[in-house]
Amino acid sequence: MLQAARPRRWVCSRCVRRGLTEAVKPQRALQRRWLTVSSHSVATSEPLKSPVSHGAPGQHHDDAILRQVFDSPSVWKAFAKTSKSKNVGLFRNAYLTRPEGFRIFARVSMERAHRLVDKVLRASTTEEYRAIVRDLDRLSDLLCRVLDMADFVRVTHPDPRIQHAASEAWSIAYQYMNELNTTTGLNDQLGKAMDNPEVRAAWSEEEVTVAEMLKLDFMKSAVNLPKRYRDKFVSLSQEISEVGSAFVSDMAPEQRHLVLPSSDFQGMDPQTARSLTRRGNIYLPTLSAEASLALRTVHSPETRKAIYYAARTASKRSTDLLEHMARLRADLANVSGFESYGHMALRDRMMAKTPESVKQFLQALARNNTPVVQKEVTDLLQAKERHVGSPSATLDPWDKDYYCEMVHRSSRSKVKQDDFLSAYFSLGTVMQGLSRIFTRLYGIRLVPRECEHGEAWHPDVRRLDVVSDTEGHVAVLYCDLFYRGDKSPNPAHFTIRCSREIAEDEVAQAASLSSEHSDAPAFDTPEQAANDGMALSKLDGTLKQLPTIALVCDFPQSAGGPGDDRPVLLSYFQMETLFHEMGHAIHSFLARTSLQNVAGTRCATDLAELPSTLMEYFAADPTVLSLFARHHETDEPLPYELVAERLRHAKRFEGLDTENQILLAMLDQELHSPLASRPGFDSTEIFHAIQRTHGNLPPDPAGTRWQGFFGHLFGYGSTYYSYLFDRVLAEHVWKVVFASGGGGAALDRANGERLRENLLKWGGSRDPWRCLAGTLGDERVAEGDEKAMALVGSWGTRSTFKE
Repeated sequence: MLQAARPRRWVCSRCVRRGLTEAVKPQRALQRRWLTVSSHSVATSEPLKSPVSHGAPGQHHDDAILRQVFDSPSVWKAFAKTSKSKNVGLFRNAYLTRPEGFRIFARVSMERAHRLVDKVLRASTTEEYRAIVRDLDRLSDLLCRVLDMADFVRVTHPDPRIQHAASEAWSIAYQYMNELNTTTGLNDQLGKAMDNPEVRAAWSEEEVTVAEMLKLDFMKSAVNLPKRYRDKFVSLSQEISEVGSAFVSDMAPEQRHLVLPSSDFQGMDPQTARSLTRRGNIYLPTLSAEASLALRTVHSPETRKAIYYAARTASKRSTDLLEHMARLRADLANVSGFESYGHMALRDRMMAKTPESVKQFLQALARNNTPVVQKEVTDLLQAKERHVGSPSATLDPWDKDYYCEMVHRSSRSKVKQDDFLSAYFSLGTVMQGLSRIFTRLYGIRLVPRECEHGEAWHPDVRRLDVVSDTEGHVAVLYCDLFYRGDKSPNPAHFTIRCSREIAEDEVAQAASLSSEHSDAPAFDTPEQAANDGMALSKLDGTLKQLPTIALVCDFPQSAGGPGDDRPVLLSYFQMETLFHEMGHAIHSFLARTSLQNVAGTRCATDLAELPSTLMEYFAADPTVLSLFARHHETDEPLPYELVAERLRHAKRFEGLDTENQILLAMLDQELHSPLASRPGFDSTEIFHAIQRTHGNLPPDPAGTRWQGFFGHLFGYGSTYYSYLFDRVLAEHVWKVVFASGGGGAALDRANGERLRENLLKWGGSRDPWRCLAGTLGDERVAEGDEKAMALVGSWGTRSTFKE
């Protein structure tokens, strides 16, 4: 059975590390699969004042205008003036000029897909079987063209009519994929092709990778099993989706509010306390920023204890839903022939491959982290001993945040660093800096280009063309970076359309099919028809659809209103966030694959965060910051010692943070192990046992059940470890490839090319362990076995920066 796709949900690792004191709903997909479980220089109309040059590489005009279109509202207004004579369609997709166009686009795309399915099912000759992998990849692309675009538009576009039309287009494509569920012949045909030595010998490494990937997907979705098992698989998948969604959306604490005398809150910010006080009592929402603040600042241990119990105790309904979801997943794995859901989930695009390998990684990482976390726990205990005046004091679970805050306060600079640092990080300066970094490392730059009429979904959206010094135009990036109440506040990277090679026969077929539909748009060339009017490139005779990416953030705009031409200033954290998300984008820009199933970020899930996490090290490097970080008024360079002080403060208790993530990753593994199928399965006991066995802090007391707040278990069942895994990999790449930034290594072109040639350009088309071994020059990891996982864990996480 070919299983209908649903978005593989993900949350940027930065969101994970912000903390998990309350439920975080999973973000939409970094990658989408169709076989998954359940589902140029530019002139402006007025003269531009060029900023001071700091030796930026690339074309000076591109570099100057890039900063100004993000920093100066008046320049952007002049730059963004477009002719209203022709609507080119959203993303320059010629179908998407009006709401009805979404439905037309979906119907035409599904008709193309239907013809492709017929072609695969009719294949009988060796030549036809050779084409099956590319045909199936093209089928995936046709579906993703609709689903990825529509999924983005329906949650981001401000026009409700467009949102509704995009939802209808999504439904059309999704319904067609449900029809494909009964098309077991696709699996049979792929199997025949893979079993034919002549066919397999003719495939490229990339084609073999995609064939094996698709075959595994078929197996995981029970498509090769009798109908009653397929039906069971579908019903279980649907129930898991419903129960998991309810778990995330309905999770709640057992006690929603605490009511305590206001006199019990000494130490808390008085203004905050007053805002919560009524008739002498404080009414404190259990899961709130105010509750977190109270745990850090309230002097009374009994008050902190009450807050801690409430904040760590999910409702019985939440934990019941969690355990029900885990049992359903165990049943699903059993239907598909796997020992556990963990074994099933890790077989698909994961470097770890098995739960046993994940366990080796987590245990080795815990051993590496133990000396660090023990030193931090000792620091907390000493702070308590001094505070209470007793050398025999012990730490209680509700002491951690309070004494962490006390240690922080004792070493905190009087300078309000984020407020001070933001003057050096105007949005345009940061974008300019990113372009300069990419030019130095990879020979590509970001070039502003005016959006044509109808191309963007909001006037604030900036289009950037990604231009290579050797290949010309290689990608399109839409930047929707400012806060709006009608879009998600979470930073995200969206693939609107993947990079993919377009065959000659597709061009002719697309032109012919478009001419058969009276309501389809007219295209100037057959090549445009093959890519719906969106960006193309032709290099060395190969036609490719260019990756089209949307980057969404929620930075505040200038508060001065109309006529205010001041730039938007980013905090250090916001600057780092933009670097992180551009790390995802650079993966999409640089991947050079011919098949969309392995394009860019469609790589191993536990490798996908490496490029983005790596960019956080660049954001903290003094050589990199000197390339762009200047005061927006005085043009003075950023005093790096302020950045170093901020990093020291942020990483003061990094060992404890890492241990917490290790414990959560262990919990994720246990809840998706064979334990979920056994009588007496109890998620609370499992979590508390993990804390007792592997934690260095006092475990949660009896009666609490925090795991009911762990919303990431729905979107990342059995794969939560991947955040830690990528943190370790990113730090090791930073040390080995970029010499931790020493001697200007962070901007050395040879180092950038080493990363590009060994890892970034492959997307998901090459074994990720081979990519990693080549990048690091370390053959010990090439096999990707349990020893390799343990070795990676032993590297540990020690975030470094230059003093």
